[in-house]
Amino acid sequence: MLIAIPDVLDADAVASIRALVDAADWVDGNVTSGAQSALAKRNEQLPEDSDAAKRAGDIVLDALGRSPLFVAAALPLKVFPPLFNRYAGGQAFGMHIDNAIRIRRGTDFRIRSDLSATLFLEPPQAYEGGELVIEDQFGVQSVKLPAGHMLLYPASSLHRVEPVTQGTRTASFFWIQSMIRDDGARRILFDLDSAVQSVAATQGQGDAAVVQLTGVYHNLLRRWAEA
Repeated sequence: MLIAIPDVLDADAVASIRALVDAADWVDGNVTSGAQSALAKRNEQLPEDSDAAKRAGDIVLDALGRSPLFVAAALPLKVFPPLFNRYAGGQAFGMHIDNAIRIRRGTDFRIRSDLSATLFLEPPQAYEGGELVIEDQFGVQSVKLPAGHMLLYPASSLHRVEPVTQGTRTASFFWIQSMIRDDGARRILFDLDSAVQSVAATQGQGDAAVVQLTGVYHNLLRRWAEA
């Protein structure tokens, strides 16, 4: 499932994050790369243990907790602490698949990467290129979202970042371990939840059909969830 989540961050939150990360020291982006990704990756990244990355990441995590659409789509069990990268001067990230297991350095925190997320922190008109290109069962999707908007997609997807030929593309990226491992099952639950909310908006939460559909949703979640 590939879904764009608008307004995860408002303008003030984007500005607060940019003030932190723009003033920080950046390093080669391959500090978090696997062997295959390192061959294709050219960008800069904030060290994950830097104070700026931690403070900016906390802002992102707080915003995710307030996003009903993110929670409904991801059904998150664990979220890897957000990281931050930037591309400029022709930098790009060639086609790759994210590692299945992500481990936070120096800790015992690890997750299975069911979903990948890119949270855009630069207005699209401020740079040329830099599209996030994802290959999925429906074909090739090319995405470039406004600042504060986020793209959520299966971590198993082939994806790349096109060269940034002018300006700078700054973003946060991270991974989610979902309570629902299977992407198809997660899609069913998301579609069912969306339908329940739509019916409830017109018929009311107490409507018999809404109550019954809500029960079906939770019984499926109970059957499939790993928690």
